[in-house]
Amino acid sequence: MQRIVILTGAGLSAESGLGTFRDKDGLWTKYDLEDVATPEGFARNPALVHEFYNARRANCLEAMPNPAHLALARLQHAWPDRVTLVTQNVDDLLERAGAASVIHMHGELTRALCGACAHRWAAPAVMAPKDPCPACAAPETRPDIVWFGEFPYHMARIDAALAQADLFVAIGTSGNVYPAAGFVQEASLAGARTLELNLEPSATASMFDAARFGPASKVVPDWVSEVLREGVP
Repeated sequence: MQRIVILTGAGLSAESGLGTFRDKDGLWTKYDLEDVATPEGFARNPALVHEFYNARRANCLEAMPNPAHLALARLQHAWPDRVTLVTQNVDDLLERAGAASVIHMHGELTRALCGACAHRWAAPAVMAPKDPCPACAAPETRPDIVWFGEFPYHMARIDAALAQADLFVAIGTSGNVYPAAGFVQEASLAGARTLELNLEPSATASMFDAARFGPASKVVPDWVSEVLREGVP
């Protein structure tokens, strides 16, 4: 049975209005990453970090899945035991498109984390530094997001999936952020074929066996339709 591991990055959600790090005049350009996306920045100014993630959460809640999200959900529904979805994105658009068991390696905007006891819960639309943890009451609430300098979630599960993959597909990724940028090499060493679907070549484009370039809302549905039509990846 052929197994597919799909890694998605910011390019998957860009057409839904969720900007990438490099978008001109996007939300990220208004903040210094050191201030809003690191543990040190949160320690210095938690109010600023919450302000940033409250804005991102609002942006996410207003967004809608695009045809690329819907196509990946359709592929997973057709082959539920053969498709593993891993995302670097912190939005929930894949889930809202109908996908299940998405592996969020960088956390989720819709989740909150207690810095004192590590309890997790559904985040409210607006979070603040003094919000008490519902489990221990400590005022240590933070977004359940993996910041720069922190270790991504679910790596053992991801490594196991890559070791068993027959096909690894990276969609909308920059190839600049590790460990995700190393997944193509990991999959290749395990014997998988590799494919990049992207608006333009990533930093790791030369490591892939094949590539298709264009907007995610076009190249992803086209690829999914082809895979489902042929019956094998």
